[in-house]
Amino acid sequence: MSTPRQVVEPPTEDLARLAALHGVATSYSPSPGRTVAASATAVTRALAAVGVAADTPEAVRAALAAREEELRERLLPPTVVGWSGGTPDALDALPAGTLLRITTEQGETRDAIDRLPPGVHRLTATAPDGRTADAHLIIAPPRLPAHPGRSYGLLVQLYSLLSRRSWGMGDLGDLAELTSWAGRALGAGFVQVNPLHAAVPGAVPGAPTDPSPYRPSSRRFPDPVHLRVEDVPEYAYLPDREALRPLLERADRLRASVLEKGALIDRDAVWELKRAALELVSEVPLGPGRDAAYRDYLAEQGQALEDHATWYALAEVHGSDWHQWPTALRDPRSAETAHARRELTDRVDFHRRLAWLTDTQLTAAQRAAREAGMPVGIVHDLAVGVHPGGADAWAQQDHFAAGMSVGAPPDAFNARGQDWGLPPWRPDRLAESGYEPFRALLQALFRYAGALRIDHVMGLFRLWWVPLGEAPTEGTYVHYDAEAMLAVLVLEAWRAGAVVIGEDLGTVEPGVREALRERGVLGTSVLWFERDWEGDGRPLPPDRWRADCLATATTHDLPPTAARLTGEHVELRDSLGLLTRPLEEERAEASADTAEWLALLTRLDLLRGTAGGPDPSSEEAEIQAVHRFLLRTPARMIGIWLPDGVGDRRPQNLPGTWDQYPNWRLPVADTEGRPVTLEQLAASARLRALVEVLRPSP
Repeated sequence: MSTPRQVVEPPTEDLARLAALHGVATSYSPSPGRTVAASATAVTRALAAVGVAADTPEAVRAALAAREEELRERLLPPTVVGWSGGTPDALDALPAGTLLRITTEQGETRDAIDRLPPGVHRLTATAPDGRTADAHLIIAPPRLPAHPGRSYGLLVQLYSLLSRRSWGMGDLGDLAELTSWAGRALGAGFVQVNPLHAAVPGAVPGAPTDPSPYRPSSRRFPDPVHLRVEDVPEYAYLPDREALRPLLERADRLRASVLEKGALIDRDAVWELKRAALELVSEVPLGPGRDAAYRDYLAEQGQALEDHATWYALAEVHGSDWHQWPTALRDPRSAETAHARRELTDRVDFHRRLAWLTDTQLTAAQRAAREAGMPVGIVHDLAVGVHPGGADAWAQQDHFAAGMSVGAPPDAFNARGQDWGLPPWRPDRLAESGYEPFRALLQALFRYAGALRIDHVMGLFRLWWVPLGEAPTEGTYVHYDAEAMLAVLVLEAWRAGAVVIGEDLGTVEPGVREALRERGVLGTSVLWFERDWEGDGRPLPPDRWRADCLATATTHDLPPTAARLTGEHVELRDSLGLLTRPLEEERAEASADTAEWLALLTRLDLLRGTAGGPDPSSEEAEIQAVHRFLLRTPARMIGIWLPDGVGDRRPQNLPGTWDQYPNWRLPVADTEGRPVTLEQLAASARLRALVEVLRPSP
């Protein structure tokens, strides 16, 4: 339970100055024209989390003097950012006569900034007075690669996409099948999936795993629960096939329980079976070519993979929260951890191999998408952060702000604010390392992504830090070097030739969307939110939508379109006690909102029947009209929420709920709530008719 705020006064003038010099905000604007002061407690604790003592007036004055002297005396910041063809501002500010020495990524030595290749280089500056400074020098192309023409595609939560071959939840074999079919048969340009990051196992054996894909153990490495076991080459060479029989029979029953009996997706049961099968498969020796590929992967991933696999091996022994491990094991570099790694060498290698196998199947799925003619392929999703007790937080703990959690301030949608339970990166440590953790994360994801969706892309600019033990209302914003974050993003996407989509829904700081657009990052536009907020508040006509975006009718956090059109989403929230106003008032507002959109669709002649098509007044026709509207916008990418194609009414996630609603555990279903397999989706006349709405005329 959150404790009451102990300090209610706003920051003093000295504390405010100190906070500003460290990127800590002392106020925020929950709505235009309204400013709220952050508490002194929030500011002081945020400063403490970046290593600045400010708990007394004397400490504040000392820290302020030290910071001002540091900024006055330093030649260069720890990371310098430049865009190809220009000179970094930090170099323009150097004293006349300063000598530069640049060591490029390629190992060349230069004495000038001119014509440096994109990359992360090392820079040394020597001033005439003898002062020297070393810095990381990030040189990025001015913009991301151009989007390869207008395209449409499918959006799906992979776990919800079961086939007759998967083991109770969708897997990477299903993803490859979906992309191949969607590209060849539907002409789709992409398939977007949920984050496939490695999950945190249950706190103790038998305890449930957090099903949310947005609170993972690691964002850098993928989750082997998504593996198609039968597609692992060594599976075919198992010497004892009988050992697999009971596992396969249980997998059949698990799949049938979801598809035929209406059970929820049980990720833990799926993983229990797959882990047992993969342990058998891992006993099969790798052939020479496969062994060489595995060794290459180990060399490429280096210490990061070693740490990742070690955390999972230790978690099997000590539980999944490293804060509760024996003290010496909480340090990934301790002698005791090295000893434990040697003791658990077989389990460490098992988890390293799982990461490699999953990476291999992800790469194969992207290859299948491209071979099917998709110009983009698979759009992967990058979560905002990681679980505080997981592998990344353990291995990179020096880069995380201790005692802090990421969330959102109070606003018009949530007066209590939000605490997402994710530790934030420290801006100072990122800069000191040349943004190495962020670069490595992006490089890992771009190995198998045609595009990357960044959840809460505003986090590249600032994040709401909530002190542990405090209510979300007691937080404050901490700013990151957005130019550096964007430069790293553009550089790594450019190297991979990938598209980037930023999820920029909700309250966005002024200038953020403009900065993202300048660098070629697409935004996210959802139909129901696109209104003339600066004018009469009516639905925004299609010609006034932005072009640089992925346009959709809904998302995983919102009601499916059928539920939105019928108002069933209001009834669902009422049944769970989530409404903040009387039911009739909520119904009336939802009905008026829908009526305005349907009226606009009618005026634009989009709500119409076709020969052999649905009745113009039917739900199916209205869903088609919504997507005709999206086609009328200039949006570069248009997404169909796959469940909309078969009339599913249940949201995959209902924000504000935990155990009241089966978040992240529902299979794609039809209008009656009956699960629909991948094979049935491919044969669905309703889905094909919806896709035809977006297909260009021959």
